[in-house]
Amino acid sequence: MLFLFLTQKLIIMKKLVVLISFLLLSLHAFAQSAANDIKEITAMILTQQKQTNETMVDARVFSSQGYYSFYSTGGLLNFNPNPAVQSFDGVNLEAKHIRVVSLVPGKAAVAMFYNEGSIKPKGYGSVDHYLTRISETFVKEDGKWVMVTGHYSPITGGQGTSQTGKGASKEQ
Repeated sequence: MLFLFLTQKLIIMKKLVVLISFLLLSLHAFAQSAANDIKEITAMILTQQKQTNETMVDARVFSSQGYYSFYSTGGLLNFNPNPAVQSFDGVNLEAKHIRVVSLVPGKAAVAMFYNEGSIKPKGYGSVDHYLTRISETFVKEDGKWVMVTGHYSPITGGQGTSQTGKGASKEQ
């Protein structure tokens, strides 16, 4: 009887060890995936910004479903179903203090950072002291991170862009 009792306890203990091991491995995999998101998105933001500065063409990649944004000029929520390539007469921006939060590892994340420099979008006035807080939401589409939302707000002492939005938003 004692032997049977001890055998049952041992089986329960083994099951608990297996369960705890599985949970720890799952947690580790989740953390690794989130860490990869942080590295990938941070590198992507820096690479796209460098390319934009060099080519004077916006290098960001948007969702094929379009994207929502609040521009740094203020105003209403904008929805752009087919983002066109944006070009500049001059652009020299630097992303600073990038922080990425992985919401669903490998699938969705938010990046927050500051952008500072100068910008002159084609057809708009020059902004010589562009200083803006940025929050952008990314999802994976076809294995690539793409932007689905952006929120840009000027920091006191700086200016937002000279562009104005249409103020149209997609009806759900």
